Amino acid sequence: MYFIQTPFWLRLIYRSCIWRKPNQDRVLYLSFDDGPHSEATPFVLGQLSNFDAKASFFCIGKNVQLHPEIYDAILAAGHVVGNHTQNHMNGWKNNTENYIADIQEATKVINSNLFRPPYGRISFSQIKALRLHPALPQQIVMWDVLSGDFDTTITGEQSAQNVIQHAGPGSIVVFHDSAKAMDRLRIALPKVLAHFSKLGYQFKAL
Repeated sequence: MYFIQTPFWLRLIYRSCIWRKPNQDRVLYLSFDDGPHSEATPFVLGQLSNFDAKASFFCIGKNVQLHPEIYDAILAAGHVVGNHTQNHMNGWKNNTENYIADIQEATKVINSNLFRPPYGRISFSQIKALRLHPALPQQIVMWDVLSGDFDTTITGEQSAQNVIQHAGPGSIVVFHDSAKAMDRLRIALPKVLAHFSKLGYQFKAL
């Protein structure tokens, strides 16, 4: 089970995290989790370039080590990167010490003040511990709209509609540049970019 649009009560509980950007202008903040990936990330970069769009890539440290040239291509294209832990670690299933150590390991290859917890799962004690380490990323970025592209039970068209029906000015939208999401991403991302471009939206990095 997952929420396409993050409910108000969840944003209230984790109020110290960033869920959307207060913006009255037609701006969307597309973000991509779990890369870099040898196939998905170059596809994403190509689609973004087609629409003169900027985005934010929350990268896994071990994937950056596997594909440093793709990571460099993200930066060279003017996009923003964020820390997504070294090993895609679930905060709810790991103690605070191990979790912080995994984030710290990822900082060796990811230079960013942005952090997104994998699965959106992080405890209050882990948030507090992160704040106590100023050398680690301090802005915890969640999302307003989840595309669901990781969900193998839906189609790419359904993933696109998840975003089209729920995103608006200031929304932070999550896609995944991963092998698992690729079948849906290939369909959903171009549709989302085209739809919101026609409505006069800009796509900016966080």
